Amino acid sequence: MKRWIWQEKDYPHFRCDTQKIEPLMHEISRKQGELSVLSRFLGSDHLQENQLQTLVEEIFSSSAIEGEILNRSSVKSSLRRQLGIDPIRHFTHRDRESSAVEILMDATMHYDDPLTIETLHSWHAKLFEADTRRLWSVEAGVFRQQGTMQVVSGVVGKEQVFYEAPDSGDVPSQMDEYVAWYNVTPDTLTKAAIAHVWFVIIHPYEDGNGRIARAVTERVLSAVERTTAPRLYALSRSIYARRKGYYRALEMTTGYVERSDLMEVTPWCVWFLETLRHALDESIASMGYVLNKAYFWDRHRDTPLNERQRKVLNALLDRPRQGSLTTKKYTKITGTSPATASRDIQSLVEKGCIVQEEGTAGRNVRYRILVNTDWEKDNVTAEHK
Repeated sequence: MKRWIWQEKDYPHFRCDTQKIEPLMHEISRKQGELSVLSRFLGSDHLQENQLQTLVEEIFSSSAIEGEILNRSSVKSSLRRQLGIDPIRHFTHRDRESSAVEILMDATMHYDDPLTIETLHSWHAKLFEADTRRLWSVEAGVFRQQGTMQVVSGVVGKEQVFYEAPDSGDVPSQMDEYVAWYNVTPDTLTKAAIAHVWFVIIHPYEDGNGRIARAVTERVLSAVERTTAPRLYALSRSIYARRKGYYRALEMTTGYVERSDLMEVTPWCVWFLETLRHALDESIASMGYVLNKAYFWDRHRDTPLNERQRKVLNALLDRPRQGSLTTKKYTKITGTSPATASRDIQSLVEKGCIVQEEGTAGRNVRYRILVNTDWEKDNVTAEHK
């Protein structure tokens, strides 16, 4: 019989090795500052679009972690109304997408309000009120009612129990303790990590615990940054990208993997902070692409280019990780002949738009786009210091 974390005598007095997480926290703080500085170089339209797309990714990915696939365009439309970009339509049909948007917006915009059981119930009710695709109904907006809950995987007869949550009779008192802790604990990255994993440990609802836990996490992160403006990084997208590690970190914490001291939750905190750092790195890189594209076209606003050349240059700027430019790639993007592609490419070299890569020649010649990064060296670095 496994012994789960909530059965430990010291539960829920979690501990974390500060020496192991402090370097990560300093690095995250530095990256948050870098992202903030980068955002100042975006025009208002680019900034708004970046914030909107980040929110879409956050909502979409949080549901995808649980195998629930939302409609991206519906999420985006609902967000545009919530953010006041588009007018609010009365008598709007309620769907899963709009409910998910309302939960995230409530979590991130009202972080200064005390967290209450009623708030959590309202999020859970929204999560399932418009879900008509399920094969079974979920009792929404109330804690689970029947006994313990097991997280099980495997074929019938060979099931494997990955986690067993506390008895439903203990859930109300444990959630009271959780909410009380939340409301008196200073807003830090450590709090965000603990708030997430403790909620999953209690597993207070019949379904949707992961999504509600991530909403609580978003609430803490908004409080840490002290802003109601949409953040520019999507934590859930990074959790989804690293979901094998997510489940492994939970197994290390909840008791599935035997450890001598389950109250020492450093493995979870390290994984959480590394994932947050990953989210920031992704956002910084993405914002860099946007700025590079804007500065590139500002530099070449008077450069005479044909439509084929503009199409290829935009493709290189939009997908910088997809490799170098070759004549074959040029013909594929534009649908033109190899001879025309060669002439266009040579013209782009002469106009300073692209440059031949060192060590390539003949049939294997490759080119890269010339992006001016002086704005980054002269402005971002100096201002961040």
